[in-house]
Amino acid sequence: MMKIEKNSKPLPTVTSGEERARAPTASSANSTQSTATSVHLGATSAQLQKMESSMANTPLVDAAKVADIKQAISEGRFQVNSSAVADGLIQTVQDLISAHKT
Repeated sequence: MMKIEKNSKPLPTVTSGEERARAPTASSANSTQSTATSVHLGATSAQLQKMESSMANTPLVDAAKVADIKQAISEGRFQVNSSAVADGLIQTVQDLISAHKT
């Protein structure tokens, strides 16, 4: 469990380069201090964004396989391998139990 505490400090604001260019500088406004924060996300963030866009273009299902299965069902050729289904279900439950223990 995680405890969330109220932080009295305001969160830093992230500004774009254009906004920073328009902001007054310390030399032009002696009484104003600059409180802008710069954020650099790094190469990992770029990789994650690339992966996300790649995955967004990948279909979730194989439409050709679904069509083949539909055709087999409608023709009465589709047979369920109950042993394979049971083995897969048991393996899934074992994986979930193992993951829950850690």
